[in-house]
Amino acid sequence: MPDTDSPAIPLLVSTRNAHKVGEIRAILGSRFLVCDLSALPDMPDIEETGETFEENAGLKAVAASGRFDGWVIADDSGLEVDALGGAPGVRSARYAGKQSDDQANNFLLLRNLEGVRGKARSARFRCVIVLAKAGEKLGAFSGAVEGTIINAPKGTGGFGYDPLFVPDGHCETFAQLGAETKNSLSHRARALEGLLGWSGWSAL
Repeated sequence: MPDTDSPAIPLLVSTRNAHKVGEIRAILGSRFLVCDLSALPDMPDIEETGETFEENAGLKAVAASGRFDGWVIADDSGLEVDALGGAPGVRSARYAGKQSDDQANNFLLLRNLEGVRGKARSARFRCVIVLAKAGEKLGAFSGAVEGTIINAPKGTGGFGYDPLFVPDGHCETFAQLGAETKNSLSHRARALEGLLGWSGWSAL
């Protein structure tokens, strides 16, 4: 883990998703100086052609690290619903189509779960974070949180499927629990724990 008394380590997150970057910045705290792809204005969009979260995260991290002088991470994450065979999975962000938004994705998810009741609505958020530097993948760190999909959106916080997902052990959705609580138990937080525990930091 990076020393909290050392200068903050510059870290590029290979995304233009402000919600995702905000969560990562809040979870990592002052040990890292987090920026996003606005630091690389000429960086083209990376097509997520992988079949797994790790493959997609690797594509984004390695590509950006070839243009950035320092550490780069990329996060690929999504929702896996058991009754839908693990869908939307790696296609969570584009579940309702390439130009879809959170509202359209949530609507389609609820429509596809019509008639599914109780424990059959079990699901999990999964996240894989890949660390790269100078065009080389250095590690992959994963995290997941189990929960249930409710019948209608609740809450105004978070993003994506947060208004529909109640994590195990709670009675409110991620969108209701607030950023501090979500960031203490989310799939992204658990993947970042692995990143912080990466053995390579000890050489810095």
